[in-house]
Amino acid sequence: MAELNQSLKIKIANYIPKEPIVDSEEYDTYLLAKSYFDLKEYDRCAYQTDKCTSPCTKFLNLYSRYLSLEKKKIDNLTEVYCGPDPKLVSSLQALCAQLRGEYARGNSDPYCDYLYGLVLKRLDLLDEARAVLVAAVNGQPLHWGAWMELAALCTDKAKLRSLNLPDHWMKHFFLAHTYLEQLLNDEALEIYTELQNAGFSDSSYLLAQTAIGFHNKRDVPEAISTFHKLRKIDPYRLDNMDTFSNLLYVKEMRVELAFLAQHASEIDKYRVETCCIIGNYYSLRSEHQKAVLYFQRALRLNPQYLSAWTLMGHEYMEMKNTNAAIQSYRQAIEVNRRDYRAWYGLGQTYEILKMPYYSLYYYKQAQHLRPNDSRMLIALGETYEKLDKIQEALKCFYKARSVGDVEGSALLKLGKLFDRLSDSDQATSAYMEYVSENDGPMLIDHKSELSHAYKYLANIHLKKNQLDLAYNFAQKCLNYEDVRCIPLCDMKV
Repeated sequence: MAELNQSLKIKIANYIPKEPIVDSEEYDTYLLAKSYFDLKEYDRCAYQTDKCTSPCTKFLNLYSRYLSLEKKKIDNLTEVYCGPDPKLVSSLQALCAQLRGEYARGNSDPYCDYLYGLVLKRLDLLDEARAVLVAAVNGQPLHWGAWMELAALCTDKAKLRSLNLPDHWMKHFFLAHTYLEQLLNDEALEIYTELQNAGFSDSSYLLAQTAIGFHNKRDVPEAISTFHKLRKIDPYRLDNMDTFSNLLYVKEMRVELAFLAQHASEIDKYRVETCCIIGNYYSLRSEHQKAVLYFQRALRLNPQYLSAWTLMGHEYMEMKNTNAAIQSYRQAIEVNRRDYRAWYGLGQTYEILKMPYYSLYYYKQAQHLRPNDSRMLIALGETYEKLDKIQEALKCFYKARSVGDVEGSALLKLGKLFDRLSDSDQATSAYMEYVSENDGPMLIDHKSELSHAYKYLANIHLKKNQLDLAYNFAQKCLNYEDVRCIPLCDMKV
């Protein structure tokens, strides 16, 4: 780690930024076009730079054409959906053909390579896009936009290892970001710690990414503490504050969430993060209709804002509006197919609609994205159980137990399944392990499940004529109202 820190410090110290090159005769045109670009008048910008030849203005022309198509595509999302616009698709293909020609002739620079990779990605030519974006980051390692697009194409460690990346300190930022996207949180947090020690100790970006890493690990107290540090050094930051509001929502910290919502509204009430924060606040107050209004406002500001689609789906679920929930989750998947929350939400929705085969498909997708998340495995196992696929259900519950059962229900599920299979020895073992782990005043929320476990154990020991054990477990049942008044001989397990 010390060698890496020293290497990073040397590379950062030796970096000298280069100014963009614009020919003197095109400088006035560049300034005019750049003004149009900053005003988001992309078609005007493209028209002004159509005949320019210097690298900077040429890229401005191509990039403004691309952004014009993207803007029109996003504008169409706010209208009634009628499928892809053939005109926009053909224009994107024409732009791709032009960029491909420049790339093949060796006339493109790293920024044009980045744009070419973007267009290929939009056309779903992912392998080609990955190769072009690698060329872009090798040509200009400090172009973070190219790194970000490349990260989205690295869906697993195998693809990441296959990349020929430059030996540059920016690569470490990329690797940490990609690990975080792949939910390899420990690896990401280790790199962020190294970067902070190498000279980026005051970086609010690194602190925010660290907080997200703790959030992904479900280490809620540490994530909240890190976000508090971030707000202390950068109190007017709104980036990632919607994630902070999710954490406050989970911990039901209503006062802090209300303060965060008010503060964000004072900074900029028309930011998507602000709308999501306020939506979470109303959701915590069980005012789901108001929450939906704010999530809809966020999506009017940015129709591709993933978090708003997913959160709005959750709100529709609370309102029992399953059709709207399904539509919201599907839109979230369109924005990012790696959003496990949307797949999981669809599984829950179809479970409510009593469509287990649909539910099974979506739970499988969520579990594929979060293979070590016990919640996905428990949901998958319960669906297999409903479909009478008992062996598959047992495998899911066993794996949920092995990866760390967050909700503490895997053993109980195993006990019930073994009881259903008339395997009393396995069922007894599962229930015994469950009560030994969950008995105690700190886990009072599990009392319904514990009463069921004690009831089973009392009956099974009574059948085996093990009266002392049956008496002990029957005594335990007296602590629970739902089984206290049931005669032992009448208990139905």
